[in-house]
Amino acid sequence: MRALVWHGKKDVRVDTVDDPQIVNSRDAIIKVTSTAICGSDLHLYDGVIPTMRAGDILGHEFMGEVVEVGKGNTRLKKDDRVVVPFVIACGKCFFCEKQQYSACDNSNPAEKADISEMLYGHQTAGLFGYSHLTGGYAGGQAEYVRVPFSDVGPIVVPDGMEDDQVLFLSDILPTGWMAAENCEIEEGDTVAVWGCGPVGLFSIQSALIMGAAQVIAIDHYPHRLELAKKLGAKVVNYRNARVYEALMEMTGGIGPDAVIDAVGLESHGFAPDNVYDYAKQTLKLETDRPHVLRQAIYACRKGGRVSVPGVYGGFVDKFPIGALMEKGLTLRSGQTHVQRYLPKLLDMIRDGKIDTTFLISHRLPLEEAPDGYRKFAYEQNETTKVVLKPGWEKSDG
Repeated sequence: MRALVWHGKKDVRVDTVDDPQIVNSRDAIIKVTSTAICGSDLHLYDGVIPTMRAGDILGHEFMGEVVEVGKGNTRLKKDDRVVVPFVIACGKCFFCEKQQYSACDNSNPAEKADISEMLYGHQTAGLFGYSHLTGGYAGGQAEYVRVPFSDVGPIVVPDGMEDDQVLFLSDILPTGWMAAENCEIEEGDTVAVWGCGPVGLFSIQSALIMGAAQVIAIDHYPHRLELAKKLGAKVVNYRNARVYEALMEMTGGIGPDAVIDAVGLESHGFAPDNVYDYAKQTLKLETDRPHVLRQAIYACRKGGRVSVPGVYGGFVDKFPIGALMEKGLTLRSGQTHVQRYLPKLLDMIRDGKIDTTFLISHRLPLEEAPDGYRKFAYEQNETTKVVLKPGWEKSDG
């Protein structure tokens, strides 16, 4: 089959690789009909997530048709059309029974789990296409994918719903929803969201649905800020304004009730602390650049809530622990418990309460995936979301 393969920093290629096979009785094989490039994939593309190996198949946002089911799977059947969560969860461990699926104890193979246990104190769950730290599973930017524990993860798509409507149930829509849920939004609240990429935009949409009186979106790409404005957010372009001062002015000097860092470990900007982070990251004295997280913590009102859906992978410097403690802030983060949210969000899409299609800027054949990565990395104003279609032929251009 054809699949997008990681060969090194900023080097991804569509190669011919072995077809996936059923390994365990709860597996399924999915023929991919749509897959997307996620902002988190750019961390792999930029080489900042450890334990990637040449030959790894990328992609964790995908859906398709079931072509084969293991004998132990009684939930799925051949020809079912499904969306697959990026988190792999067994459904039976201590954490899965608490619906904390992204903390699953059984989906990261023992020979891989030692890496995350050493780095984080506990093993992580398995994720599709996201390094050997999270299990080394082949991803979904491919013609076919093996889906472990497929009786727990995939959700069957009702007839009449198109791929574009439901594809983002695999990751970014539940991630934006959980980010807003972690804000514990109350009537009259102001929520500030750093980053108007896909997760940021879905965080804005979710916060407004949950009843936020005011959502303030912070970015510097005009098109992304325009999308945020269309969703109902007020916007701050950090290149034209001082973010802290703007937020104080917009909240009567109190600060936002809740803040969302939808940027993560590769924040941008020419603030002194971010220049410092770039230097330390270059010298390998720091793994992540937490400029946005620092800014969000400083801006959040006393007693407020800090939600972090943005990916962080290692260690940061100059973390404002004093501000976090002295202001009495609540900090919540984590990979998304996708399976918990799927039925509700699917119903909301079907009922017309949530639209996801506005986000898609590019639809490309799988063979053009490397170009899709370049666009998403370097043309971020014009490229809000790239959807790859394995069944499409490569264009002449």
